[in-house]
Amino acid sequence: MELTGAVWHKSSRSNQQNNCVEVATNLRGVVAVRDSKDRVGPVLAFTPAAWRAFLTGVSRY
Repeated sequence: MELTGAVWHKSSRSNQQNNCVEVATNLRGVVAVRDSKDRVGPVLAFTPAAWRAFLTGVSRY
């Protein structure tokens, strides 16, 4: 997966210790998610539809 042009965003609810995930949604056909503490570590990739379904599910809680 090519992440060179990824623009990463953290939640506005993230804490000062950087304990959160970052999301890149500007990639073609994929939403990438990574650990903010390990920016060169593994990245999870989701289709935009799967990411929307995830957000819909977590927004109910």
